Amino acid sequence: MAIAKAERLMNLALCLLGARRPLSKRELRESIEAYLEAGSDDSFNRMFERDKDDLRELGLVIETVESLDGEIGYLARRDSNRLPPITLDAEEAAALGLAAKVWQQARLAGAASGALQKLRAAGLPEDVDPYEAHGALEPRIPVHEAAFEPLMLACRDRRPVVFDYRKASAARPETRHVEPWALECWRGHWYLAGFDRDRGAERVFRLSRITGKVRSRGTGFTAPVPDVVTVRETVASWAGEIADRSARIRLRSGAGYPLRAKASAIRELGDGWDELDIPYGHGLDAWLVEFGPDVVVVEPAELRADVVDRLRAVAKG
Repeated sequence: MAIAKAERLMNLALCLLGARRPLSKRELRESIEAYLEAGSDDSFNRMFERDKDDLRELGLVIETVESLDGEIGYLARRDSNRLPPITLDAEEAAALGLAAKVWQQARLAGAASGALQKLRAAGLPEDVDPYEAHGALEPRIPVHEAAFEPLMLACRDRRPVVFDYRKASAARPETRHVEPWALECWRGHWYLAGFDRDRGAERVFRLSRITGKVRSRGTGFTAPVPDVVTVRETVASWAGEIADRSARIRLRSGAGYPLRAKASAIRELGDGWDELDIPYGHGLDAWLVEFGPDVVVVEPAELRADVVDRLRAVAKG
């Protein structure tokens, strides 16, 4: 059985790599003997979906393309599945080993191990042990959100998704249709950057605010995917890390230590209050709301109005 499956996967991979255009399920079934022998359409469909997932797990990049008449086709481009010669110095190899150890603590453990095996075949030095001790501190990337894994796969496969998302200022979640670009871990939180089809613009979503299941919808992206550096800058901006001006707030004495750490100036007002000047960028209003009655926005007026609107939305429940 194992030999038969390996032969079937190899034949499917060769068909997808050798095709000059996307092949439909029907064409693939007619080209591979094991699929022709499938007892029914349902049996073939289950077998094909498992094989396709197995090939993707092995690292084959399979594109899903929808034709003008709505038929779905599959293609594995050679340029997307070819590794160039890899030459790593000692520091680069150590960095890869450290990254692999990080992901051993998360859901990408299997993918990290598989990637290291491919890199060894492509030139990773044999004397590099990715799981050896790297010091007193053990790196970890926490991944607790159920949305992480389906979104990671959707980013990899370039598949649009649908999920329910609750904004910090909203009482109820809204359905969002998104073309996922990349996942970024920023300040201990995971964010998804992508193109929001309903709003026709790029958006960033915090994974902890995604409710329910992430569902795949349709095929193909309608917007270009930006460079990864741009995505990281976008996440930083939406997470409130990029500030272009200053805000003045009043903070209850003994409270709001994260705000105090970011403040450029702190003045004691007396009566249990301090006044702070803090960097003002996108997302500051949502952050201030988390401190509840311990914070009062003095200026600018638009920030104060945004905070008030968010508090009212929370109060409405």
